[in-house]
Amino acid sequence: MSRPEITNHKAAIVGGGVIGGGWAARFLLMGWDVAVYDPDPEAERKIGEVMDNARRSLPALHEVALPPEGTLTFRDRIEDAVAGAAWIQESIPERLEMKQRAFDQIQAFCAADAVIGSSTSGFKPSELQSMADVPDQIIVAHPFNPVYLLPLVELVGSPDTTAKAADILTDLGMKPLIVRKEIDAHIADRFLEAVWREGLWMIKDGVATTEEIDDAIRFGFGLRWAQMGLFETYRVAGGEAGMAHFIAQFGPALKWPWTKLMDVPDLTDDLVKTIADQSDAQSGHHTIRELERIRDDNLVAMMRALKGRDWGAGALLNHTDRKLAPKEPDTTEPFVTVERTVPIDWADYNGHMNESRYGQVFSDAADTVMRMVGADAEYIASGKSFFTVEITTKFLEETHVGDPIRVTTQVLRGEGKKLELFHRMYHGKGQLLATGRQLLLHVDLTTRRTALPEGDVAEKMAALARAHAGLERPG
Repeated sequence: MSRPEITNHKAAIVGGGVIGGGWAARFLLMGWDVAVYDPDPEAERKIGEVMDNARRSLPALHEVALPPEGTLTFRDRIEDAVAGAAWIQESIPERLEMKQRAFDQIQAFCAADAVIGSSTSGFKPSELQSMADVPDQIIVAHPFNPVYLLPLVELVGSPDTTAKAADILTDLGMKPLIVRKEIDAHIADRFLEAVWREGLWMIKDGVATTEEIDDAIRFGFGLRWAQMGLFETYRVAGGEAGMAHFIAQFGPALKWPWTKLMDVPDLTDDLVKTIADQSDAQSGHHTIRELERIRDDNLVAMMRALKGRDWGAGALLNHTDRKLAPKEPDTTEPFVTVERTVPIDWADYNGHMNESRYGQVFSDAADTVMRMVGADAEYIASGKSFFTVEITTKFLEETHVGDPIRVTTQVLRGEGKKLELFHRMYHGKGQLLATGRQLLLHVDLTTRRTALPEGDVAEKMAALARAHAGLERPG
């Protein structure tokens, strides 16, 4: 039987639970069409709820607009879902025989050059592939929940297939980590399992409750791990002498009986009840949907903070923003200088975008114009830039978290040291929300005084002003 050809930017999701729904959201919001196969009659509702959270949070990580959302369909047969898909992600329960049967069905109907990824937390590729006609087509692509926000994906399998998968995931704004050797539970889950095991012992032995263990993580080392990881954190702990000193100082503790290592407590009915009761006391006043929303909002705020430092997950987001940024616009009309979604942390106590953020949006629009005239990062590093000396903002309509916004900019003046701009901020549906009139002066960063632009910056400024000279000027 002939294999179907790949349809670019089509993904198939086999298994639409928490992880499968997260994969669907990541692909859809990055512009891919997605077909879902899941016999669960509640699959469409569940994925719909995941999409609601994802639409609110993923665009809020970025300073630019995401691609137009792809099309989501649900299929009753696995062959209809996988036909023509460039990426097929299996996210069914952790039962090896079930996964092997699913791969047998998938490979019978998918394109020969499609990537088949498994979300498995623990199985090795050799186990997943053992019954497959084309073993190398199947790889581990293990994500982290929520898939639409957390960028890491562990890839294990054929070098050719994992390299191809890494390219696709990078375009999705994710961080592919190719595992050098296959191993049970890959890399990250082995760490998580160790921490989980110690937590179970502490609860069983009455040392700590679920909330106290979580507090130890979220108020302590969890904050360090979020931006530096394990070894870089310990390198800093070693002081000026570095990692070698840290190991010399704390290495002997590895022989002390601090941890239970591979000694696993029996999950008796009493222990399970204790854990469940403590967890209910800790978090039972929130529904799961509320906890997911709280988690997503916190992750967005933390990752956006890392963007400002261009570090860790924030550096990855900045790289993705640069790739998503629009190309050079048509400058004969007011051109788009900002297109994005209002992020979660911009809301004020009245429930709308804080007035200070309008200034940021218009400042970002001016930055776009600066780059267009040649006053880019390299130019600024050379000691020249523009300073805003005046901006007048008019607030016309409320703007809310999650609203898609677009700013167009008209160049009113571009001569000598002066660059004058008029910004119009629109809702994605076309409603005018605010305007901003902005005057910038070119400065020498060494003297901190005004100076004439250098190179071809002045000519590019003048060219934009000429292009807009015939347009109706704002009042």
